[in-house]
Parts: sequence; C-alpha cells; structure tokens
Amino acid sequence: MSDSAPRRARVRAPELIGKGGWLNTGGRQYTLADLRGRIVILDFWTFCCVNCLHVLDELRELERKHRDTVVIIGVHSPKFVHEADHQAVVDAVERYGVEHPVLDDPELATWKQYAVRAWPTLVVIDPEGYVVAQHAGEGHAHAIERLVEELEAEHEAKGTLRRGDGPYVPPEPEPTTLRFPGKALLLPSGTFLVSDTTRHQLVELAEDGETVVRRIGSGTRGFTDGDARTASFNEPQGLALLEDGSVVVADTVNHALRRLDLATGEVTTLAGTGRQWWQGSATSGPAREVDLSSPWDVAWWNGKVWIAMAGVHQLWAYDPADDTVSVTAGTTNEGLVDGPGDQAWFAQPSGLAATPDRLWLADSETSALRWVDLDGAVHTAVGTGLFDFGHRDGSAGQALFQHPLGVTALPDGSVAVSDTYNHALRRYDPATGEVTTLATDLREPSDAVLVGGDIVVVESARHRLTRLRLPEEAVRVEGAAHRTQREATEVAPGALRLDVIFQAPAGQKLDTRYGPSTRLLVSSTPPELLRSGEGTGTDLSRTLELDPDVPGGVLHVSAMAASCDDDPANEYPACHVHQQDWGVPVRLIEGGANRLPLVLAGMDEPSMPGQN
Repeated sequence: MSDSAPRRARVRAPELIGKGGWLNTGGRQYTLADLRGRIVILDFWTFCCVNCLHVLDELRELERKHRDTVVIIGVHSPKFVHEADHQAVVDAVERYGVEHPVLDDPELATWKQYAVRAWPTLVVIDPEGYVVAQHAGEGHAHAIERLVEELEAEHEAKGTLRRGDGPYVPPEPEPTTLRFPGKALLLPSGTFLVSDTTRHQLVELAEDGETVVRRIGSGTRGFTDGDARTASFNEPQGLALLEDGSVVVADTVNHALRRLDLATGEVTTLAGTGRQWWQGSATSGPAREVDLSSPWDVAWWNGKVWIAMAGVHQLWAYDPADDTVSVTAGTTNEGLVDGPGDQAWFAQPSGLAATPDRLWLADSETSALRWVDLDGAVHTAVGTGLFDFGHRDGSAGQALFQHPLGVTALPDGSVAVSDTYNHALRRYDPATGEVTTLATDLREPSDAVLVGGDIVVVESARHRLTRLRLPEEAVRVEGAAHRTQREATEVAPGALRLDVIFQAPAGQKLDTRYGPSTRLLVSSTPPELLRSGEGTGTDLSRTLELDPDVPGGVLHVSAMAASCDDDPANEYPACHVHQQDWGVPVRLIEGGANRLPLVLAGMDEPSMPGQN
C-alpha cells in the first residue's frame, strides 16, 4: 500500500491447515513461517465453480511476472461431497493447469479461520505474515498486482522481502492418449472427435474409441487460427456438427467459438474476441466483436448454435445466417428460476442436447436437468437449487443429481445424464417422470454419445471413452442426499438488516451521471423464508423480514455498483462495473445476528478476516 493509504490494525494471518495435505510441492508440507519474506496470495477455490476457474486464469500472468516474490497458494475448499475426495482434488489441479501449491482443506478449516464466505476469495499476506487485503469474486488481478508492486517496494526497503524460487514442484506427466477429455462427438464417418481439454487439443479416434486418427491443435494454450498443427486452443470443451459438415468447438478458456473444417483440419474463429464478458459488455452483435464467457457446450437447434455460457449463467446463440451472437435465456443471476427466457436463472449450464421440440441442458451448480421449449421458456425436470444434491432415484420431485456436466437425448424420448460427481450415468423419462441409474463406477463422466444400441461415455478422470450397452433395467443404488458443507449463518427471526458494503477503488467514484449507480436483488430459497424485502432496488442496504415459522434457508443476494475514473479533466473517463452474487445459508435462532454485512469487492483498501 502507498504511504498515504489509511492503515488499519494489523492482523496476523492464521495458519494454513488442511487435512488433505499439500499438492504441487513434491510432498513437502508448508507453514506460513516457511513462506516468511514472500508475498503470499491465498486463493480460496473449489473446482466446480466457474468463477474460481476464471480466477485461476487471471492469476497466471501475475504468477509469471512476480515469480521470485509472490507465492500463490490455492486453498481448495469443497462445496460438493465429491470435491472433498482427495483424488478428485489431485485430478482438478492437473485438469485446470494449476501451477502453484494447493492445500487440500476438505473440512474447511482454513476457510473458517479466514472467515471466508464466498467462492472465490483472494487473501493477500505481506512478507511479515500479516493480512493486508481480502477480495471476494473475480476481476481483482490488476488491483492485486498494484498492491504486490507496493509491497515489493515497501519490504525491499525494510529488508523484509526474500526473493527466490517458490515452492511449486510440477507433477510428473502421465503418458495417456487423452488427458481429462471433456466432450465427444460421433462423426459421420463413424469416428469420434474428442475435446482433449487439458492438452488443449481435439483428437479424432477410430471407431474403437481408442486408436488415434489425428490430433488437431498445437497442444499448448493459445488462441491462434491455422491448420491442424499450428492452430491453438485453451481448454476446449463442447462440440457440435453443423449443417455444412464442419464442427463448432466451445473453446472455453479463450471465451470463443471455433470452427473446424473436418476435411482440411483448418481452424478458424466463429465468435468471441478472446476477452471475457463483463457486466456492461454487449450482449448481441457481430459474432467476432462480442465478448463471451466460458462457453462450455454447444448444440445445433432450430437453425442456430446454442451455447451453454457457463461463465455468466446464460444460454446464448450463434446465428450463422447473419454471423451474430445474442443472449437467448438467463439474466446472469445464479440460481434456479423457470419461466420466459429473459427471466430465467441458471447456474453454470454445462451440457446441451437437442431434440426437435426441446433443448435439454445440464445445469451443473444446481445439480439440475432442465429444458427450453420452442417458445424459449425454461423448465426444470429434476433439481431444486444451488444447495441440494445427491444420488437418489425415483420421481422427478425426489430424485437428486450431483453436478452433472452432460446430457444425451435417447431414441425413446428419454435423456441420459452424465451425473459427473456421482460417477454415474442416469436416465430421466419424461413420460413417467422417473429417474433411474443406468451405470455406476464411471470416473467423472462428462458427456456421452449414442452409437447404435450402445452409449459411449466420456470418463474424464479415467482419460478414456467407455462403451456401455444400454441396460433394460436400471442398476439400483442406495440413495443419498446432501447439502453444502458451508455452515449456516445464525440470524434472528424477524427484521434482518442487509448491508452490502461498497467503496469505489482509489481514483474512482460512483457513476451517477445517468441515474442510480447501484442495484440490489434479493430472493430466498424457500420463498417463504422472506416475508418482505425480496426484489430489486437501488439502495445497497435493505431491511428483510424473516418468517419465524421457517427454520432456515438460503438468501440469494446480487449486488452491482458502477464506478468511473475520478478525473474532472478527463472527458471520457473509464468506467467499471462491480458485481457479486452470494448464496448465504441462514439458520433462524433467537439471539442470532440482526445484521448481515456483505462486501462488494471494489475496495483497494485492505479488508480484514471477518469483514466479508
């Protein structure tokens, strides 16, 4: 921080504790004392969370530029039961190219010590072991880099900065044909095209699903058009066949759609700029001039390429007739709300499957199977919200999935769901409203394609395609239901003061030129939890009335603030939109808190543990 910045009482950073131990350190266990003299950035993340994946990408350049002074420590803090499995964390660290140490904290011990409330959260610790900043959400890499530069200068002058190599030790590469494949497509030739996500390639496999026919892409992260050898991708996922015989690719971390000419192997860009979409960006227009955000899957439906835009919880579409993209459903609010497309809420839609009258989708963070009708309205077949998941067969109202990533239309009108975190293939039959289990012991299935009477499953964490005969009867498994491991905030019934705390970054001010610059949206699960206070308004503080007859639930809060550079001499100041969504589990008890403070990131001043 600069000398003119206000100082707060210094808070010693709590120790790093995680029952799962350390990854990417060559087996060494670390304490904060071992890192004294370095600037430490803690990244509280969980691998289901697309915002967390965005932060991993934001931090790559900072890691590279400040490798001799900064140590980034990922603190893996699970939401889903599957994410508490140590091997799943090991897989995720490799899958997403995490090149810094990771502390596996399955019991959320360090999360609680730092009073973290949201995924992702970044905490900055100075070389003397004191917390100097805390930011929730994504989009803070530039602010943190400025702080890092100030800390480098300050502690270099004090003699408390220690430069040198960091503790990161890369794992040994594994010689598998595929590495964490994402999606697959059956080509007209009978071969399979697979997105080899972690190796940033597409791989064509022979009809046996094992023999490599060709690889497309250089195999290194990049955003380059060209032939099969020189073109580059960045963690590609979804694949769909177009009417002209080419393939559209969801190039997820490049925030783009790419086109593959199957005959020549040539790769070109269909849509996206390579930049991530932010609030205030265009939501329609010429395809290569509009920013996208983590497109995860694609499907050809009703004359357009529909896009599961996981990064902003929406569905978009690319129209080849006029070479444009536009939003087709979703508000960017994260949750499960049905209705007309422009009012629906999604939560990381990650899998699509088209039938003549429905577009099915796997809505991963709500563990839901949903669909869009020909009028554009959104419906839910299975699933109840962000915090309920499990493995339970039965009627649609009782059945549970756990973070599904893929959905496949079956010939009889039913759909197969790649129930990723349950390691299972499930089936939903719209005619009966029943969910059954087709197969278990699949390691993180993320997609499946039909081949005659068989179904070929992408076993992402086993790095292979697995062929199964569709059974006549489901395999029965013992049901289980879960809620997230986050502890509920204890609040008093009745009046609860909600305060979203926002301070514009240094050198900026709230933008009030065109009216109110803030927005607050509040809802709850179940809806009966809120007697009053739900809805949208412009004040960042609001009094909610909680029904004492409802024992608890989740408050869904979405806040936005717009700020602009505070320079009267600048006729065209740069403006910034700050947005954060929270799902806050609450439990109503007498004597509980009557105020709920939430920090909307945007402050350059430090935020201490407990303030967020």
